[in-house]
Amino acid sequence: MGGRRAFTLIELLVVIAILAVLLAIFIPVTRAARERAQRAVCLSNLRQLTVAWLAYADDHDGWIVSANTFGVTGTKNGIRQVRDWVGPAFAFPGSRSAFMENPEKGALWRYVQDMDVYRCPRGRTGHILTYSIFSAANGSTLEGVAVSEENYRTYNRRWDLPGNRVGNTVLRWARLADIVSPSPGERGVFIDHGQTPSGGFYVPYFSPMWDWGNAPPTHHSAGATLSMADGHAEYWKWKGRETVTMPRRVIPALSGLFLEGLDGGDYEPKTADGLYDLQRVQKAAWGRLGYSAEDTP
Repeated sequence: MGGRRAFTLIELLVVIAILAVLLAIFIPVTRAARERAQRAVCLSNLRQLTVAWLAYADDHDGWIVSANTFGVTGTKNGIRQVRDWVGPAFAFPGSRSAFMENPEKGALWRYVQDMDVYRCPRGRTGHILTYSIFSAANGSTLEGVAVSEENYRTYNRRWDLPGNRVGNTVLRWARLADIVSPSPGERGVFIDHGQTPSGGFYVPYFSPMWDWGNAPPTHHSAGATLSMADGHAEYWKWKGRETVTMPRRVIPALSGLFLEGLDGGDYEPKTADGLYDLQRVQKAAWGRLGYSAEDTP
């Protein structure tokens, strides 16, 4: 009875080649499936936060919560006031226990008391908060889109300043009633920034460019997730290659973490597809463009 026949070198090479091909097919498929699962969780988080955002407005006579971040609790006429949608507890707490021990969690915490809902599974490691509210949705007063500072004294709270109106479109809006045209289903509320925000997500109104500190998110398979004022959430696959590849750099933040910004300052798209992506976000934020589309490249 003869001995066992061993594999020849050629046979081993064939087997290795087959395994390499199978891995080349299997790994991208696995990554894509994982991204779809994480994206589904992210979209669910965005819907929950937007429902909480709407509930806050219902409880405050239609006024929406401030899009700013990390403001401390104050008092007005002896009544405790919570201004920003998230408080200092979310600003790089270092650990889950430190976060839970900090009482300053912000105005929406009473509606969503689950810290995992405030973070996308694909967010930067160590960042407990990865979602931002569009600055246009009751963020910091921005030049040219809200009433003049001279009228500030007639309002009890700075973040109640009404936005300028162009036709039926209120640019920076502070009340649900401000949303007339476009409809609530077309005005952006939350966007998955992928990292801890330093305020609301800002995209310029008057210029066809991305703000250097608010690069378009690309961690969802070269796209972004966001929610609208009617409560639904969407995934936007970027059309322009430059939207994904525009130069970026990391900026040191607190607790040894990093934030991502645009390298070289504000970025103006050079291609039609890149401009399409930018204008799609600008329209979701402001309801319209603040410049003539015919004047762009």
